[in-house]
Amino acid sequence: MNSQSVNRKLSAILSADVKGYSRLMGDNEVATIRTLEAYREVMNGLIGHHHGRVVDSPGDNLLAEFASVVDAVECAVKIQKELQTRNAELPDNRRMVFRIGINLGDVIQEGEKIYGDGVNIAARLEGLADAGGIFVSGTAYDQVKNKLAVGYEYLGEQTVKNISEPVRVYRVLMEPKAAGTLVFKDRRDAPRHRRRVHLAFLSLLIVGAVVVAFWKFHFSPTAPVPPVSSVQPAPIQLSEKPSIAVMPFINMSDDPEQEYFSDGITEDLITNLSRISGLSVIARNAVFIYKGKTVKPEQVGEELGVRYVLEGSVRKAGDRMRITAQLIDATTGYHLWAEKYDRELKDIFSLQDEVTGKIVKALSVKLIEGEEERLLKRDTENLGAYDLALRGWAYFRRNSKEANILAKEMFEQAIELDPGYVSACSGLVWTKLMMWIQGWSQDPQTLKEALELAKKAVSLDGSLPECHLLLGHAYIWNRQHEQAISEVERAIALNPNSGDALASLGGILMYAGKSEEAIRLIKNAMHLNPNYPEWYSFYLGQAYFQMNMYEEAISALKKALLINPDFFSAHYYLVASYAYLGKLVYARAEAEEILRLVPHFSVEGIQQIPYKDKKDMEHFVEGLRKAGLK
Repeated sequence: MNSQSVNRKLSAILSADVKGYSRLMGDNEVATIRTLEAYREVMNGLIGHHHGRVVDSPGDNLLAEFASVVDAVECAVKIQKELQTRNAELPDNRRMVFRIGINLGDVIQEGEKIYGDGVNIAARLEGLADAGGIFVSGTAYDQVKNKLAVGYEYLGEQTVKNISEPVRVYRVLMEPKAAGTLVFKDRRDAPRHRRRVHLAFLSLLIVGAVVVAFWKFHFSPTAPVPPVSSVQPAPIQLSEKPSIAVMPFINMSDDPEQEYFSDGITEDLITNLSRISGLSVIARNAVFIYKGKTVKPEQVGEELGVRYVLEGSVRKAGDRMRITAQLIDATTGYHLWAEKYDRELKDIFSLQDEVTGKIVKALSVKLIEGEEERLLKRDTENLGAYDLALRGWAYFRRNSKEANILAKEMFEQAIELDPGYVSACSGLVWTKLMMWIQGWSQDPQTLKEALELAKKAVSLDGSLPECHLLLGHAYIWNRQHEQAISEVERAIALNPNSGDALASLGGILMYAGKSEEAIRLIKNAMHLNPNYPEWYSFYLGQAYFQMNMYEEAISALKKALLINPDFFSAHYYLVASYAYLGKLVYARAEAEEILRLVPHFSVEGIQQIPYKDKKDMEHFVEGLRKAGLK
């Protein structure tokens, strides 16, 4: 390359790699590759969103280029926070943690590739960075300081391999309380750092003065530039009606086994508030990702797009309980209402009504005809049945055969105490459906019993959208497609803001052979419920598969496994999708994973999937057989 052909430019370079990648590959190669690909999709999306481009991504490394170092650092912070959230859903030994280094420097561009010290320094900083951390160079820090809501720790000048001059290094502090701060690892660095900053600032003043003089002499702007103070941050995208997130109530009891009770209080409040048409209420699965974490209402408001947050705690001892609750404006942190209740356990139902009423009043929500009556209507007055149902739901959500059996027993006992208890009846339906769906029962009578119980739940209270949604699922697994569609449409009519109902209708339409419409509905559900559960992505992957869009199917199915690594049904469609693409190495690797998770797997054993058209089932089975499954 001669000097005349060299194209040099100033760029912000982001370099990232996985800490402990070799160990992860040694432990489970298939799972590691799957997680890496899923995380890389996240990173690529965020890089594009922040006006950057991915230059290269060999192995577990990633190299990206940005025109703005502010964009680069902001993107890195978003990447680490997003991956931290996703890692929280994985077992400790399967978490994939990235290190990131950022430098602002001169690079040589040759085609799409970039080279030079500007790239090398970013790579060296990445190697120095902590797992899950971000290190930036002095040149990057000089341009980005005070421009983002982060802090920095000055680590001094570091000698790095193949770079002649020492590099100033800063650790990015991402905690909200660190915003705007600069701390020093070694206190003796503080005066030296200040002298350096003063000299840099003086140089900038001189250069700035020259630029301003040149500008004023040659140009005359027609309109003044608005002052920084007049530029307002982009507002949070809030619902037109009051939106609220009910955070998981904290169990303050000495007994951790009482966790089911505090979770039950949370879920009941979510259900009660969801019955009010004038409120937009965030779904359970979206708020329960915060369980056990300390987060500020402002963060919840920003991440979930809500205006109000309800926090609380529960202490249960003997036949008494203490519940505290506070309603907070997430945009200001202002407490709209707070209360502490010391009551007997038998007053739990009236207490829930009281808390719901206080929220409605505080938010000035107008109840339409019939809503007040529905709010005051209780599923049960039997405290024993109520406690059993709460325990049943806690077991059910563990999603194992053993826990499902315990849940079934709890719901049956609750129904014995109160035969008209809708929540217990619905729970029993779900346990029976899960027995069939997961292959824990091959007895067709299980499905028939589930359908009859689901019809009973609707007859007990047809005003509840969750009862119609339940009946829709019971119908689809009994292969009554039109009835299933009708029931879930009724659920949506009763609660148009239910992401679960929209996604369920999408899944049912997919089984009915209407995958294009299914994809639209599932994507709408994901928009309504950004922290959606794994089955949204699974249904989306199935729909793409039915339309022969295998790459898109693989992407959606990997997302399902990223949310819930134990969701083994996604592996079935990954096998078939890879096989139809001719990627038999990947297909067989996924097939091996299926046989590891389900040693007695057989193609014949999954024929219960409720496709309306036999050809859709044949299409799926053929893909499995291409990969060698029998």
